[in-house]
Parts: sequence; C-alpha cells; structure tokens
Amino acid sequence: MIVEDKVIIKIKSVSELSNVHLAQTLTYLKLGSYKLGLLINFNVARVKDGIKRVINGNL
Repeated sequence: MIVEDKVIIKIKSVSELSNVHLAQTLTYLKLGSYKLGLLINFNVARVKDGIKRVINGNL
C-alpha cells in the first residue's frame, strides 16, 4: 500500500516478522525511490508491538 506517494505500508499477519519481510519492504522502497516504509504485523496482542519502521538510506 502506498500512502500519498510518500510511504509504503506492508501489512502482514504472521506469528513473527522475519528478515525476509524486512528485505521485501526495503526492496519496495528502493525500487520506488521511497524513503520511509512501515511493516505492520497484525498477529500480535497489541498492534503497536507489531509495527516496524523501515528507512531507505540510499536516498
């Protein structure tokens, strides 16, 4: 999901986020020349515990 052509949001519902999910989000950021992404996992007790901020440092 792309929000206001600035932020990519990748939504998951998995038992645990892995490095593969982080790598996928970072790849989307690089391909689209975006700076910020959010990786959100809804399979946690509190949603705020499932949010990971991803920054593309190549810009």
